[in-house]
Amino acid sequence: MPHPFDALTADAMRAGGSWKWSGSGVGGGVDAHGRGLIGAFVAEMDFPTAGPVADAVRASADASRFGYLADAWVADLAAACAAFWADRFNWSVDPERIRPVPDVMTALVATIEHFTPPGTPVLLPTPAYMPFLTVPGRLGREMVPVPMSRDPFALDVDALDAAFAASGSRLLVLTNPHNPTGRVFTADELAGITAVVERHGARVFADEIHAPLTFDGRVHVPYASTSDTAAAHTITATSASKAWNLPGLKCGQVILSNAADAARWSERGYLAEHSTATPGVLASTAAYVHGREWLDDVLTYLDGNRARLRDTPLPGVGVTVPEGTYLAWLDGTALDLDEPPSAFFAREAGVVMTDGAACAGPGGMRLNLAMGRPVLAEALERMAAALG
Repeated sequence: MPHPFDALTADAMRAGGSWKWSGSGVGGGVDAHGRGLIGAFVAEMDFPTAGPVADAVRASADASRFGYLADAWVADLAAACAAFWADRFNWSVDPERIRPVPDVMTALVATIEHFTPPGTPVLLPTPAYMPFLTVPGRLGREMVPVPMSRDPFALDVDALDAAFAASGSRLLVLTNPHNPTGRVFTADELAGITAVVERHGARVFADEIHAPLTFDGRVHVPYASTSDTAAAHTITATSASKAWNLPGLKCGQVILSNAADAARWSERGYLAEHSTATPGVLASTAAYVHGREWLDDVLTYLDGNRARLRDTPLPGVGVTVPEGTYLAWLDGTALDLDEPPSAFFAREAGVVMTDGAACAGPGGMRLNLAMGRPVLAEALERMAAALG
């Protein structure tokens, strides 16, 4: 039977006006063949969110809950988030140590400013989520890229060790599941990271915003859950925004896995928390408590989209089907083009992807799979034809 998401057409998405379907000229642009552009570059889903989440937003409006956050709503969110992480990932977290923030980027800024020595560099495995490459510099910090090993993508522990030693960095930004490669790191891989970080007296900022989105029987392993050592040097940031498609509601969570960090956050975290949106808190609470059945259905649908990508021949393009997230990494370096592969596919196929160079992965492309399957099929068929 057709899934309701199959009815999400490109025309309807363009009319919706989200950045994914209006930015980079997607809204009114056409490709070299006169076809409308397909937005596949922004990391949000085209799917309407879970019914209970939408109900929570409507209830927020009906009750005029647009004021500043009440402590009771923060406590409800923390309890819901803790229960979800305990049930889904077998990590028991004290709700008192879960605090609201508008988003993961706000949490990163607070971590750099309040939990690392002034002026110290930030280490970042690459390719990476685009803002992570630029935000440290805006805070007066050097960003030190550490290329991941490839085939398959993996964290290069020796390279990280050397980078810590050479740079004097005291912070590693670890994204798991990984954006943009889709890797879901294993407990053994994470243990290797812990040893390196501890050897250099450093810390980890664990971006785990895609935690619920894993496939093929994989289960996300929270970095801070792997050992007492990891818990002692980690600040974890997450959100319901990716798994339930809520980025515009501006609500994330910081999980503090040791008493010292919880105490410091209590002293310094006010500004980071202050801009969290009340409707976002209420919606995120509903997602964690009542949105699990919807999430499981979305995972099944996304798995079908992963299969569609896997089954579409794209000659000359290296395809990394994601283990987690809904973001696939495509490597077009073998095409030997005179332009970025993303520019070629935007012009010749009308598929707008994130240019790999923006992720410190030149020659690559980040493709968002979270769209109606007929639209994804059209996008992939256009790309295949362009390679002709």
